Amino acid sequence: MSALETVVRTVPRAAYIHVPFCRHRCGYCDFTLIAGRDDLIPRYLESLRLEMRRHPHDPSSGTTELDTLFLGGGTPTHPTAEHLRDLVRHLRERFTFAPGYEVSVEANPLDLTEEKLVVLRDAGVNRISLGVQAFEDAALICLERDHVAAEVETIVRRTQRFIPRVSLDLIFGVPGQSLGQWRTALRRAIDLGVGHISTYGLTIEKGTAFYTRQRRGEFQATPEELECDMYAAAMEDLAAAGFEHYEISNFARPGERCRHNMVYWEGREYLAYGPGAARYVDGRRETNLRSVWGWLARIDRGLSPTFESEELAPEDRARERIFLALRLGDGINYARFHAETGFRLDELAAEAIDRHVDAGLLQDDGITLRLTRAGRFLANRVVQDFL
Repeated sequence: MSALETVVRTVPRAAYIHVPFCRHRCGYCDFTLIAGRDDLIPRYLESLRLEMRRHPHDPSSGTTELDTLFLGGGTPTHPTAEHLRDLVRHLRERFTFAPGYEVSVEANPLDLTEEKLVVLRDAGVNRISLGVQAFEDAALICLERDHVAAEVETIVRRTQRFIPRVSLDLIFGVPGQSLGQWRTALRRAIDLGVGHISTYGLTIEKGTAFYTRQRRGEFQATPEELECDMYAAAMEDLAAAGFEHYEISNFARPGERCRHNMVYWEGREYLAYGPGAARYVDGRRETNLRSVWGWLARIDRGLSPTFESEELAPEDRARERIFLALRLGDGINYARFHAETGFRLDELAAEAIDRHVDAGLLQDDGITLRLTRAGRFLANRVVQDFL
């Protein structure tokens, strides 16, 4: 049996939990969630417990030691403090944490009461990803957020008292937003002293309320040139403030990278539970039913909630590794890629590499392949060429 054919079963050391509840579905949101049905939270919690127990993806033990755990949504901080305690109890029955672990929770600003922060802190949560999105009220209203700009600093300071590691999510390209307003938002985020900032261009996905409103002519998408200027401003202003642009949309002070998300971008395996959750175990990618109702029904019937499953061939796995790793500022190290995949990068994708190097979108020094600054503006187009 060749080295590529040898299968060594290891248990992933990262896990994702999807909590699908929200107070309101924002007009741009395309994630798996259910709004206005808090009555389903106890049923969800029991179903999550059952899914983790029945489908542990770990035949050796009832618990798994993790390096990273990430709770996303939806809004994981939307349930009551008592429901959060129940969630924590179920997770503690399933997982233990290794020394130096990272547990991240996505949070809506207005949810972070002191009572909930105490629950999260005592549960071992040591990183909060806060969905601030904007620092001007007009943009927050457009994005259908439930907080106002004046509340953000108070909420961040309160959160830092209990959980010092805070990341802020910001959205640029909001209809009506100017470059000056965006740079002011970046400055306000920097001045809060957080260690991590994520910036996302507003995308209008088919099926969302924003998509319908745009087709009706109720608002116009931000011009592409202005969006590019906003992204350039983020790169410039955050670098000047000491942030490393370590992934296409993510900036961190030294030592503040999101370790859990690095698992995805480095092609490592991870567990995942909850409606719409996607996992990568033993070379197989699986995705649960996105419908909360469908997920609950399958758990009730004792069935697997998996909706899609695909085992990647070694070459497909290697190509996907390129697709993910090129998003990183570190790029792809040739020697490491060969050692970990069994394929030589320059043989697997020579044509695509040469084309994008010639176009000035990739930099290749023979040791590492990475996006250039120009390539970051066209990252999706570049990385797709390697699949």
